[in-house]
Amino acid sequence: MIKRSGLTASALALTVSLMSVSSALAQERSSAIDVITDEILVIGTKKADAENVQDVPIAVTAFNADTLDALKVRTLEGLSFSAPNVSLDEIGTSRGTANFSIRGLGVNSSIPSIDPTVGVFVDGVYLGLNTGVVFDLFDLDSVEVLRGPQGILFGRNTTGGAVLINTGNPTDEFEYKARVAVEGPVDSGRGGINKFVQGTISGPIVEGKLNGKLGAYFNDDNGYFTNLSTGNNFGGANTFIGRAALEFLPSDTVSFLLKGEYFDSDGDGPAAQNRGLFERDSFDFSIDNEGFYETEVFNVSLKTEIDVAFGDGQITNIFGYRDTTGATDSDIDSTPLFIFHSDTDLEQDQISNELRYNGTFDKFEVTTGLYYFQQDVAYNERRNLPTVTPATFFGGGFQDHTVFGAFAAFDYAATDALTLTAGLRYSDESKDGGVTFVIPRAACSVLDRSCPTNGGANGFTDDISFSNWSPKVGLTYDYNDTSLFYANYSKGFRSGGFNFRITNPAAFAAQVAQTGSPTFDEEEIDNLDFGLKYQSDDRNTTLNIGAFLTKVDNFQREVNVASAGAGVSQFILNTAEATIKGLEIEGRQRVTDNFLLTGNLGLIDGDYDEILFDISGDGVVSDADLALDIPRVPSATYGVGFIHDADLGDSGSIVSRANFQHRNRFAYTDNNFGFVQAADIIDANVTWNTPVEGVSLSLYGKNLLDEVQVGGDTQLPFGGALSPAVPGSQNLANGVNSPFDVNPGAGTFSPLKKGRVIGVELTIRG
Repeated sequence: MIKRSGLTASALALTVSLMSVSSALAQERSSAIDVITDEILVIGTKKADAENVQDVPIAVTAFNADTLDALKVRTLEGLSFSAPNVSLDEIGTSRGTANFSIRGLGVNSSIPSIDPTVGVFVDGVYLGLNTGVVFDLFDLDSVEVLRGPQGILFGRNTTGGAVLINTGNPTDEFEYKARVAVEGPVDSGRGGINKFVQGTISGPIVEGKLNGKLGAYFNDDNGYFTNLSTGNNFGGANTFIGRAALEFLPSDTVSFLLKGEYFDSDGDGPAAQNRGLFERDSFDFSIDNEGFYETEVFNVSLKTEIDVAFGDGQITNIFGYRDTTGATDSDIDSTPLFIFHSDTDLEQDQISNELRYNGTFDKFEVTTGLYYFQQDVAYNERRNLPTVTPATFFGGGFQDHTVFGAFAAFDYAATDALTLTAGLRYSDESKDGGVTFVIPRAACSVLDRSCPTNGGANGFTDDISFSNWSPKVGLTYDYNDTSLFYANYSKGFRSGGFNFRITNPAAFAAQVAQTGSPTFDEEEIDNLDFGLKYQSDDRNTTLNIGAFLTKVDNFQREVNVASAGAGVSQFILNTAEATIKGLEIEGRQRVTDNFLLTGNLGLIDGDYDEILFDISGDGVVSDADLALDIPRVPSATYGVGFIHDADLGDSGSIVSRANFQHRNRFAYTDNNFGFVQAADIIDANVTWNTPVEGVSLSLYGKNLLDEVQVGGDTQLPFGGALSPAVPGSQNLANGVNSPFDVNPGAGTFSPLKKGRVIGVELTIRG
């Protein structure tokens, strides 16, 4: 474990050294409006050269480095309110675990055996787990959010969409950047200070042949909340990221880009509110077990690019390796009493390689490739429920997961204006694993294979495989240099697998008897996308309008059921067939040279077509199930914002930015007992670009309306009746269990997100 004091000293030393570097030559200042309206280049289509996002015939929202800086993005979760029909939340149970949803496709789970619906790719490398995804980010070139199935051009299939994170590359000129920020709550009775220090230095090592880059990041968070049980600040964390990159250019046609990253983070467990005890619209919570999380990740990637004469094309190979370890301890009952505590251990390593070719032959542009992915995952879970039994629950699972894929896409220029697209991907996927039921038993560990998986009351081993053909067809019509229309049909699959968290062997046996298999089946998506993109010649006006229709077969869900014997029982099931449709609008308008307006709108509607499992919990499959809301489908998200750049002459400039974003209430659990209330989020910042070249000072605020948001809302069998024993709480439980109860009949596990935050940031670059 790295010493925190050493990290702090190292990070501060890095900042001081960067600040002492001589300033770069003064350059003519570009206004913030010019930067925002400049071309945003994306690589999501995997062409040889990056493309202007306005020329790409898919539904994508992209953020370049300057936009991410202006938004003060610290984690991917910070982009949740920046794109229509996109939610990039964390699960809440285990800090840093992604709970992403795009267009209503997302699974609420921290179980590591479930494949993500939204694939996350860092520098072209797919992350096989949701764990360790929503942690701190820095030094980014861009983030691209692609909506809809992305199986053709991405070796690893995704059904909801893909998030592409592109970290900063080495530069062929000397550059440096340092940033220091301090933020925290301004409302009384909440937490402490959150401090950030980060820096990068980049430039040539051997002129024209070898470029390098080093970066470091440190975050010391003293915790935003106050635990009413102890009076302590809560939610603290310490995070260190070290990053290095080398770019080798042996010739004009060959390049190698090697990147490595070490990530270490630890802190408190979830700030979980029991809504049978405390008001839904408050930040009050009281727990006896403050818990912890620990995550350590090592990444390395090597990207090789070779220009070839064949089709005037390019061969690209991306190799990736990732090793992840983690541990958690959480107060799941969310009360100051010892009712239900749980802790976990996780180990994962993965290796992947993607080889692809892109070239042009007369009117055809071809992108084709091969993909390999392999990961090993092992997961322990322990549960302590002393009111049920003095024995500890032990269990979990392990899995060897292998994927082979081949894909090809063809663009045919039928006319100067009309381009036809066709693509096909074949994937072959296998999973070999074992599961130990999480039940009271003698101490054991899945990680060292000491937990039994020999069938009967202990668990099971099994192997499953899937093979699929995923087609895509589409067309793009360029009206002129400013406008295009596109229409695409695509199919996606998400493989089935194992449930590592089986706490009810009897119910599981009944499920196996019904389905004939101890595993859950794959999910299938058919998707239609239509869109219109417009950008004026001067780039002062941009308008993108899109519509989609998605059919889901074998909807893959984690169904959570309150359990007196196990606290919560999780069943991973194929629950339904459904239809989800929606509208997405994004635009911006430069009103004057120094004033820009932005806006977005997402409308979405989802309905079950057929129910395959009793998701209402009333014991039968009926119209009551059909009438439920599909989880993660807020009917509307919308927002408006502005950027103003005031030139102060010799005194520099002031850039002001504000954004308002609304998201409607949506169901969180399949039975709709758990839900996330509507939210209105206002973020704003004011940046003074000082007369000193490269030095800026920002004052910013996030969630200025102090909206209460959660990372989940799972029903528990205990909470409300405990109010006399919990100081400061109220007996809020209404005794009724029905969809969208403000305070459920018992209680909830509802991990809170931060409310209002004010911060100041100093940036030095050159």
